[in-house]
Amino acid sequence: MEIINFDDTQSVVSQYMAELRDVTVQRDMMRFRRNLERIGEIMAYEISKTLHYAKKDISTPLGISHCDVIDTRVVLATIFRAGVPFHQGFLSFFDNAENAFVSAYRKYKEKENFDVFIEYLASPRLDGKTLVIADPMLATGASMELSYRALLTKGEPAHIHVASVIASKVAIDYIKSTFPSDKTTIWVGAIDNEINSHSYIVPGLGDAGDLAYGIKE
Repeated sequence: MEIINFDDTQSVVSQYMAELRDVTVQRDMMRFRRNLERIGEIMAYEISKTLHYAKKDISTPLGISHCDVIDTRVVLATIFRAGVPFHQGFLSFFDNAENAFVSAYRKYKEKENFDVFIEYLASPRLDGKTLVIADPMLATGASMELSYRALLTKGEPAHIHVASVIASKVAIDYIKSTFPSDKTTIWVGAIDNEINSHSYIVPGLGDAGDLAYGIKE
């Protein structure tokens, strides 16, 4: 299983990551959403390099150009609600892709004890397609795994790209142990070493859904 960590190489992603983490910059919800979207766009571009292409003759006003066009069926999946702006970044690049949406949420039994539930799924058939699952925060990996299991009811993808802005080391290890290693690639903006007793990533950035859309009741 290949893991691409953007934090290993300095790029403009480092600037966007710094702004996402900064408690002062976070007050601007529009900028927070846009930074998630930007990172999604950059990851989409990098993922596009791994796809299959075919030659196609394109008519121009002056002749014929022999162009490479994507010959891979892509499905973009996201986990509500923090995943929406991140997902939009991928959709801006893969504008002809099919889309899937999953609602995964924590149901607390006690203050620090919760189960993850899948409440909603809308997806096309996935057989033989390339599946990109985008979720900004990969804390334990449980929501990602359950979402993937739910999506498998719609077919078996040829390859899975797991995309996250920040992941914990625990979550990376969990994904490695639960996803098919021969056809999964993990893309992440940064990997943080810790999660706290509430299963939030430390230092992380806080609750991405609240920061993008406002505090939920």
